[in-house]
This record gives sequence, structure tokens and C-alpha cells, in this order.
Amino acid sequence: YAVTSGKGGVGKSSVTANLAAAMAAQGLNVGVVDADIYGFSIPRMLGVDHVPTQLDGMIVPPVSHGVKVISIGMFVGEHQPVVWRGPMLHRAVQQFLTDVFWGDLDVLLIDMPPGTGDVAISIAQLLPNSEILVVTTPQVAAAEVAERAGSIAAQTNQKVIGVVENMSFLPQPDGSRLEIFGAGGGESVSARLTAQLGYDVPLLAQVPLDIALREGGDRGEPVSVASGPAAEVLTSLGATLASTNRGLAGRPLGVSPIQH
Repeated sequence: YAVTSGKGGVGKSSVTANLAAAMAAQGLNVGVVDADIYGFSIPRMLGVDHVPTQLDGMIVPPVSHGVKVISIGMFVGEHQPVVWRGPMLHRAVQQFLTDVFWGDLDVLLIDMPPGTGDVAISIAQLLPNSEILVVTTPQVAAAEVAERAGSIAAQTNQKVIGVVENMSFLPQPDGSRLEIFGAGGGESVSARLTAQLGYDVPLLAQVPLDIALREGGDRGEPVSVASGPAAEVLTSLGATLASTNRGLAGRPLGVSPIQH
């Protein structure tokens, strides 16, 4: 799953990290590729504090919260910026996919950079069967840009699996919802992508604002393996994505050779 959006700040990395931890807690073998080369944040959010090791020419990814993780942040200094042109971005993503020993994964989550540029094109080329999970906020301006990120699927022949509306509302003590960033962004993206792509693109989840979600990201302890309103939604989303149909690779077909 390529977790994407048209702009930054909508919570792609938070959704990716927490979704990965939730799916791993449900017993799946999960990997995360931090494809946001310029704005990497997955190592902190998943609490990865050591570099990968090498074995027989392959990179062995660190494991945190049961999730295998790779990020350019593991190879550069703490405050060192990455200043690369497009071909270098493509090569980095290619190495993350081909030179890392992932083992037998059930799910690979890709934390995408904002927009529809080099990395989005590279992922479509390198993982043509990958599916897109669009993240937006309820705000109209964010939803319009997120819709463009999903529309790339029509050109890359990928499938948009659904939409996640992050920062959806702030739960109040009386049970009501305070819609700080407005309402309807996720539903709008879902409806418009369904119309554009010609198949159902559901709104899969509405993740509420939750202080624990932010604190967990800063500490490297995903809230999805704890408790709270955001944790419940993200755990449910993980179960939904884990139950979608998979390909036949690596699965027994239940056939036997005919003896003559």
C-alpha cells in the first residue's frame, strides 16, 4: 500500500506508522518503506534508533514494534538534509525495494512524499501491483489536493484502495464532536475518485484528533498498539486492509499432479 496525499501535514507518516504497528500486532508480517526521502520521519515515529546491518550484500532492516523498517534517515546524520535530484530519488527507492532483505511479508506499507512527482512514478514502475491509500483532512483545500494524488492511479494503472480522513474531529467529554478542520473532506475525495476512476473508492476511516497519537509519534510508540479513540480507528483500519483479497503468490493452490 502506497500511503499518499497531495500535500504535506495531513498525517501520512502517522497513519503509516500506526497502521503498520496495528497490523503487526494482529499477527501479520509487516514492512515499511519510508519513501519520503526529503522529509523522513518514520524512524522516530516507530522508535528505530539503530542502523541496518548487512548480510551477504543485502541490507537487513531494523525491526521495531514487530515491523521491519527502512528509511534514508538511518543513513544520514540527525540534522543532515538530503539534497538530491530525481534520478537519485529513484535509485534510493529502488534499493529499498530490491537490496533490502524483507523476507516473507504479508503487507508492505510505503510512506510516500507529498505530490505526484518522481517517487510516485517510481513506485508505480517498481511495484505495479501496489495499491494507493489516500490520506486527507476534512478541510476543503486539503481534500482537493489529495484528490489529485489519487487521480494519478488512472495514469499508472494502480488501484486506489480507499481514503482515510485524518484529524477528522476532536471528541468532546459530552460525546459530541468538535470539527476543527471542517467536515466532509474525506467523503468528497471518496466520491470524486469513485466518479473519476469508475469503481468504488470508499472512505475507510475517520481518525479523530488525539493527543496520544501525537505523543506516541514523538516517543516512537505508536498509539495503535495502546488504547484511545485514534487507536481504535487505526486498529480497525488495519483489520480491514488485512482482510482484502491477496494475489496467488506463495499460496497453495490445492492442486495435485496427475499420475499416468
